[in-house]
Amino acid sequence: MKEEFLNLPLHKNEETNRFELTVDGHTAFIDYEEDKKIIKLIHTESPEALAGRGAATALIEKTLYYLEENAYQLVPLCPLVFAYIKRHPEWKRLVPSKYLRLFDR
Repeated sequence: MKEEFLNLPLHKNEETNRFELTVDGHTAFIDYEEDKKIIKLIHTESPEALAGRGAATALIEKTLYYLEENAYQLVPLCPLVFAYIKRHPEWKRLVPSKYLRLFDR
């Protein structure tokens, strides 16, 4: 994660079911669904003003750390999150075993 994002807080907005990261007044977000201790990350979006800065990657990383720290399991339905985990297989530790075979494709 780029240094400019390290101290920015991740916000779990339970009203909108989004993890949010605000950078320079612009908010990137990941839509989620939660069922007990399983979170499905559905869609990641970053404003055009943040394009190419690494905000979406920082958001994904912060969200994964949040999930781990709070003992959630992850179902990565968002293609961006899925691709991130495929590039960083250490995060498969959050994915329930029945979904791990999807990473072999």
